[in-house]
Amino acid sequence: MAKQITLKDGTEVLIRDLGTDDLDRSLAFFEALPPEDRIYLRNDVTSREVVEQRLHTARAKGVERLVVIVDDQIVADGSLESDGYRWKNHVAELRLIVARDYQRRSLGMILARELYLLAASKRVEEIVVKFMAPQTGARKIVGKLGFREEAVLPDYVKDIGGEKHDLIIMRCQLQQLMGEMENYFAETDWQRSR
Repeated sequence: MAKQITLKDGTEVLIRDLGTDDLDRSLAFFEALPPEDRIYLRNDVTSREVVEQRLHTARAKGVERLVVIVDDQIVADGSLESDGYRWKNHVAELRLIVARDYQRRSLGMILARELYLLAASKRVEEIVVKFMAPQTGARKIVGKLGFREEAVLPDYVKDIGGEKHDLIIMRCQLQQLMGEMENYFAETDWQRSR
């Protein structure tokens, strides 16, 4: 998958699959994130070994990864992950992160839309997102897209610094989510981000 898109400010971006030759770009992207953006990530993605493993095992573990490229650098990373168990093959988890300089430019929504289209092509029916309790901004964004809080697991996860936090699990039906996204792009500037 590769798609060229022009952001509202005229910036040309390329959305494509993450490839095994993206090791240095991916590592540079994660290392450049401010510590306050990395603290809630599942793994220490500033470790070359972790990023290398992430690149090589993605497809084998039912993970589809997309990146957004500007000037040969990754500026956003997103994934659609299924755990491969037959009883949950209709559910996938959505994860994405956008570099600070590209936040508030609709890039996260555009990447999310591509991941939703990918989910639809794989006949996913429900999307799940997981957050640590302090990630209130991200929770508000997905709440606007129709995600509803399904569960709170108290002190269930630890951030990179080792501090425990509640895990918030939110879920949305894919069909409802697609409708909310269409509304979002209709209210902003859908045609410019196609």
